[in-house]
Amino acid sequence: MENKKELRGWLDAMELPHPLVIAGPCSAETEEQVLKIAHDLKDTDVNYYRAGIWKPRTRPGNFEGVGALGLKWLQKVKKETGLKTATEVANRNHVELALEHDIDLLWIGARSTVSPFIVQDIADALRGTDKIVLVKNPVNPDLPLWLGAIERLYASDIKNLGVIHRGFSTYEKTKYRNNPEWQLAIELQTKFPDLPLINDPSHITGKRDMIFDVSQTALDLNFDGLMIETHFDPDNAWSDAAQQVTPKALVQIMKDLKVRKETDPEAEYSNQLNNLRAQIDVLDNQLIDLLGRRMKVSDGIGQLKKKKNVAVLQTKRWNEILGKMVLEGEDKGLSEEFILKMFKAIHQESINHQEKVINK
Repeated sequence: MENKKELRGWLDAMELPHPLVIAGPCSAETEEQVLKIAHDLKDTDVNYYRAGIWKPRTRPGNFEGVGALGLKWLQKVKKETGLKTATEVANRNHVELALEHDIDLLWIGARSTVSPFIVQDIADALRGTDKIVLVKNPVNPDLPLWLGAIERLYASDIKNLGVIHRGFSTYEKTKYRNNPEWQLAIELQTKFPDLPLINDPSHITGKRDMIFDVSQTALDLNFDGLMIETHFDPDNAWSDAAQQVTPKALVQIMKDLKVRKETDPEAEYSNQLNNLRAQIDVLDNQLIDLLGRRMKVSDGIGQLKKKKNVAVLQTKRWNEILGKMVLEGEDKGLSEEFILKMFKAIHQESINHQEKVINK
């Protein structure tokens, strides 16, 4: 698949004055709930009304969606509000039912993207469709797997494609439900700059109070839109309660977000500069996170040295590390002076952590 301007044709044709917005409940629960939220979103920036009909849960026994019945509720949404509709599909049967009920936008979830067999089955069922089909990133940070899913759909003559960045699973606990790993989305954007890229801050954060900040970062990185889970009573939602916002909160988020203007005289320069600065901010946050994790390891070393009554400073080990890092730095285009300054500072902080543990 090659990057072509035509990839974003469906999005450009909408001529939106704001980023694309896909919003609605994590799960369709009842007809009343689906319609109430839809009417609350009717006259907002929302372009597509989303609702999970089939919910792939990690473990059985949890609410797994109302099934095909919910598709009739989405039909009522379109009839009563004029909002276009969207839902997730995970197999051929889902696709056939969604098409039968004239769902406008379909997305493939992270658990499905990991399997080329599932993606191919969906691609075959959708062959030649003019419906919009979006692909969420796979559960794990694997860019070739994500691209492979898109290419399978493209090869099936599916004309209106895009991707959703919803973050990645990680063994280590972080402040995010799914770690954003922004660099993967940036790399995908670099390879296919005209492929519409949507951010899903709800699944990245898992917490409604973080949605605004992640949404702003996405827009600063030139994402084309947002998918935000919305419920009139989030705390009592049947699934993913903590990450859903009320329609009123969504409207406020959209008002507060800063979107770059394309009409400014120096818009291209400003956009490029803001994008690069946003990338720097992302990387700086990752550096802080890595340094924090490194110092936790230093705390563990301090505890071990205290137990064995070993001195904090190990000069031979330190010189070996420093020499190795200088060579590694040269390969990355970093000066010896910079590497020495940086690692001396890291080493001193590590010593401070170990001394604090030993003298506690």
